Amino acid sequence: MQMIKLFPVSEVPADSRKVVEVGGKKVIVIHTQGQFFVVENSCPHMNLPLEKGKISDDCTIICPFHRSEFDLKTGHPQAWTPWPPVIGKALGSLAKEKSLRVYTSEIRDGELWVSSEPKK
Repeated sequence: MQMIKLFPVSEVPADSRKVVEVGGKKVIVIHTQGQFFVVENSCPHMNLPLEKGKISDDCTIICPFHRSEFDLKTGHPQAWTPWPPVIGKALGSLAKEKSLRVYTSEIRDGELWVSSEPKK
């Protein structure tokens, strides 16, 4: 797995995020709770952008459209399309439950590095 230098960590202050491209995919760099997370900017449910999703205290991101919730560390779904009530379950059946793609990231000498491909 190849690591790519993105930018100085100061470009994403605490409790903020930034959308960038890695390996031809748009990803979100999220700085929360003293950690950096890099996830694909596409909800696995209907491929809608996650960049405006809420970040929870449990280190999850919640899709702003159907409120699917994904663990930022693993990408595993914590909730699958619970919104809107009743209809959300029907919408959830349009696509089987899938994990959000998560990228390995690390800080080297004040720079954020990210893997060129998501974790398997």
